Amino acid sequence: MRSLAEAQPPIALGALDGRYRAAVAALVDHLSEAALNRQRVNVEVEWLIHLTSQGAVPGVRPLTEAEQHQLRAVVEDFDLDDVAELAEIERETVHDVKAVEYYLKRRLTAVVGADDAKGLAELIHFACTSEDINNLSYALMVQGATQQVWLPRATALVEAIATMARDLKDVPLLAHTHGQPATPTTMGKELAVLAHRLGRQVRRIERAEYLGKINGATGTYGAHTAAVPSTDWVAISRSFVESLGLTWNPLTTQIESHDWQAELYADIARFNRILHNLCTDVWTYISMGYFAQVRGQGTVGSSTMPHKVNPIRFENAEANLEVSNALLDVLASTLVQSRLQRDLTDSSMQRNIGTAFGHSLLAIDNAGRGLAGLDAVPEAMAADLDANWEVLGEPIQSAMRALGAQGVPGMEQPYERLKELTRGRRINQADLQEFVRGLGLPEEVQARFLELTPASYVGLAPQLVAYLEQPTAQP
Repeated sequence: MRSLAEAQPPIALGALDGRYRAAVAALVDHLSEAALNRQRVNVEVEWLIHLTSQGAVPGVRPLTEAEQHQLRAVVEDFDLDDVAELAEIERETVHDVKAVEYYLKRRLTAVVGADDAKGLAELIHFACTSEDINNLSYALMVQGATQQVWLPRATALVEAIATMARDLKDVPLLAHTHGQPATPTTMGKELAVLAHRLGRQVRRIERAEYLGKINGATGTYGAHTAAVPSTDWVAISRSFVESLGLTWNPLTTQIESHDWQAELYADIARFNRILHNLCTDVWTYISMGYFAQVRGQGTVGSSTMPHKVNPIRFENAEANLEVSNALLDVLASTLVQSRLQRDLTDSSMQRNIGTAFGHSLLAIDNAGRGLAGLDAVPEAMAADLDANWEVLGEPIQSAMRALGAQGVPGMEQPYERLKELTRGRRINQADLQEFVRGLGLPEEVQARFLELTPASYVGLAPQLVAYLEQPTAQP
């Protein structure tokens, strides 16, 4: 049998780069290996421009605007040929960041000329350890992936759920606590709870900080001050990090501590877990007949049972959320640990960030498509409500308690009397109304409960949907 490993172009090993590529392709521009190298080139270019424009090294001329533009064009025009060239250099250096330095030195000659390049080239990667470049690159990558890809998709999903909540705010629903019939609510209010929870996480993620540092091999500016002691390297470091749109971290070892990453991944994982809750709830509502799935033309529900339309979007989302959270959890717990001033566990770990985001993004896509294919079935919800009149025991005994507290006679032991009527058996409208008439309630209270039905006993559920906030993704 011929090995598939020899196929060209190469066959994807993982599902994200194979079966599900279309749903997650937007992340490639931010969290792929090629995106990492492009961002490294960007950071090195900006560091060179910053050093020369700030006069950090006396006697070195600043780059002209045209030269700065040409260097930044190296980043803008970074393509597959550049990826291949970097890979070729890395085969010689056996060091990915050093390969970027050599790659840029080649480009610098074309920008400033051979004579100037001899001196300026030594300011590429000046006083930097690899982690100075990598931590900034990852911060920019994760920031871009979060703000430009993940947040807009997550926000659109929350808005879709919120819209469903508003549309269904008046549709009565028999609640189930512990799997048992419970106080009625509305489908809209229950969806609003989930939209509100998800929206809170979106807003937390919108406020995330992305930290960075550029302070040398052990975070002391040792090489900087030894080489050029007259320069305020702390100020240069801070202004550079902030010029990239990041938050400056003043105290680090060789590595930026990655605490911000752990915080962000915990928030995304929490969003994932709430979304998983939504998927299992909606799956259950589908199984109860409260939602009908709108079959897309040509789709097959089951390979053997023609009547079936399986809730595969929600099941797919559940699985991908679990994979994403497993990765996010291990990233968050591992990245905040480092032996003494540096070890390389973070280097290997961070290469899985794209996979963690990818499975979350895929789940968001599937959940959204699943929700878009649903039609509410109010008749099914109404039938379950009508079969469970015993849920009205709660409001009746609550009213009796209030009346008893007000001194109305004959209202003793309301809970126990309703328990005897309702526990362990089904009652119908006639049973309940007969019971109500025998309680000795004040006339207006009795009239109110004779008109009450499980479908009308929803409290303030429809009004509560108005408390939903609409999250707004950052551009």
